Amino acid sequence: MDIFKDQDDTVVLKKYFKQIVVAVIVLIIIFGSFVIVGAGERGVVVTLGKVSDRVLSEGLHLKIPLIQKIEKLDVKTQKEQVDASAASKDLQTVTAKVALNYHLDAEKVNRLWQSIGSEYKTRIIDPAIQEAVKAVTAKYTAEELITLRAQVKEDAKLALAERLTREFIIVDELSIVDFDFSQSFNDAIEAKVTAEQNALAAKNKLEQIKYEAEQRVTQAKGEAEAIRIQAQAIQQQGGAAYVNLKAVEKWNGTLPTYMLGDTVPFVNLR
Repeated sequence: MDIFKDQDDTVVLKKYFKQIVVAVIVLIIIFGSFVIVGAGERGVVVTLGKVSDRVLSEGLHLKIPLIQKIEKLDVKTQKEQVDASAASKDLQTVTAKVALNYHLDAEKVNRLWQSIGSEYKTRIIDPAIQEAVKAVTAKYTAEELITLRAQVKEDAKLALAERLTREFIIVDELSIVDFDFSQSFNDAIEAKVTAEQNALAAKNKLEQIKYEAEQRVTQAKGEAEAIRIQAQAIQQQGGAAYVNLKAVEKWNGTLPTYMLGDTVPFVNLR
């Protein structure tokens, strides 16, 4: 009897096990038949290793379980910052820190996945930034890279956009965060700035000297004119009038305590 009971229990267990397996398979099929593509993403449909022409937009989608796989790619704006090294037109070594804002072409992510895969940053974007920086830097002298920085940035952006667009990557903005040069070049620039500042100071000093000289000339002309007028008055009125004029200029306005006669100084009653 125990043997038959054990056999019945085994049959029941096998039955339950089969039911569990079937339930698991059904759940896998059910849940494997749906995929959710999140906000700012696109889904690339891969059927048995082959990339489909269909691109899934945001939302819930059906797929064939165990046969189709959905690769999700972020199409929102992303940032990549790279250190680049190049040589200027006058053969100065230049290092630059470049920041790139970009996004994937939402309608062609399947082609991007097919040709490059998920490693597009290291395989495409970083080398393209290096290439663009080298090509643009070689067109400018080291000094022009500083004074024409906005133009250099635009040239690099255009060169990079042309390169990445072919790979279905769209350039939004490019910024040159920093330019750095060799110590010898930095010393030369500092010496040049110092020389220009000294020259400007010397020019300002010369202008000041010329202004002061002009003031002295004007003052001298005024004094000469005063002397001329005085001399003319002396000639017209005689020497006594000039003596009285000088006495008036030096008089402090106080009458003397004792005076000889009835005359008041400088006052001619005639």
